[in-house]
Amino acid sequence: MPHIELQRRHTASAVPQRAWALSEWSLLPLRLFLGVTFVFASLNKLANPSFFSASSPTSIQAQMRGAARVSPLHSLLHPLIAHAVVIGWLIAYGELAIGLGTLLGLKTRVAAAAGALLSLSLFLTVSFHASPYFTGSDIVFLFAWLPLIIAGGGTRWSCDGLIARVAARTTAAATSDLVVMPFATLRTLCGHYERGACAARSGEACDDSRCPVLASSKVADPSSAALDRRTLVLGSTAVALAAGTAVAVGSATSSLGHLEANATAKANVTTPSTTTTLVPGGGGATGVAIGPVRSLPVGAAATFTVPSTGDPGLVVRVAEKEFVAYDAVCPHMGCTVAYAPSAGLIACPCHGSQFALLTGQLIQGPAPHGLTPLDVVESSSGELYLK
Repeated sequence: MPHIELQRRHTASAVPQRAWALSEWSLLPLRLFLGVTFVFASLNKLANPSFFSASSPTSIQAQMRGAARVSPLHSLLHPLIAHAVVIGWLIAYGELAIGLGTLLGLKTRVAAAAGALLSLSLFLTVSFHASPYFTGSDIVFLFAWLPLIIAGGGTRWSCDGLIARVAARTTAAATSDLVVMPFATLRTLCGHYERGACAARSGEACDDSRCPVLASSKVADPSSAALDRRTLVLGSTAVALAAGTAVAVGSATSSLGHLEANATAKANVTTPSTTTTLVPGGGGATGVAIGPVRSLPVGAAATFTVPSTGDPGLVVRVAEKEFVAYDAVCPHMGCTVAYAPSAGLIACPCHGSQFALLTGQLIQGPAPHGLTPLDVVESSSGELYLK
């Protein structure tokens, strides 16, 4: 026989009978958005070999170096840069597990807690200095996870709800029904109530806040142990299947990404690179030598290290005797910018900020201002010097 849970109902604050069902449906759009977003973010990383390549300006190494410059956790991030690839794999597969768990409604609270922790980590390392604060997406994701941590995934389109129903049917356990009734009706059904007094409380006045029937409405269910065991078995099986699927999908995506990258590299093997790395040829009275001019054709760019700061630098030869150079650290989140010759501008590969080639001024994007210019000159011996 199903157990009946009695709830006090006050006329002034009565709860609609369908409120719980409606609130579960209201969580579904949030689950779908967070789940799809995290799965997409994961597969995007796994399919992109450049994300794990230290030579790429969009790699996890470059992003961690940029974050270490601006994050309040910079002292913690610097030692972790050496393990950037491992951290990148953990982030990619972590996002995939979080996204699948949220989409499927499987261990939703656990997935949401992990998602909130990851969003908090990204906020502290990547978007902490976003101004105004709400322009950074990580803090929004952090708070978006909280409803799922508090309420769970519900029973609508949810593996957790399905597992609970299957376990209940298998163990023949009764479903708890919530019966809403006025407290006056409860009095007429209560065997302790007599003329405004409660026999169970030695004749004291009947009081809904101290009602012994309401206080002991939960009756021990002899099948609850079997139900819990069945739920654990089904839940563990579902988690194992989801984990295996996630690993298989992630591995397949990574393999396809590497195949596509290799095919693209072979197709472009004859295309020369427009960006080189300058190697200093020695010091000089006019400044710090950063490399020979002959290594930098007209229309090409080169990278070097700014000795005074250790930041990456970028120099572009715009004409035979004309050079422009900038500190290559994007003022938005610290990523390393790159020269885009087809567009004739300098761009941040992380968040899309664009800068004018000749002035370094911000054209568009989330960066708060333009690039820091550097003074580069050519000596009579054909060496580039940073003044």
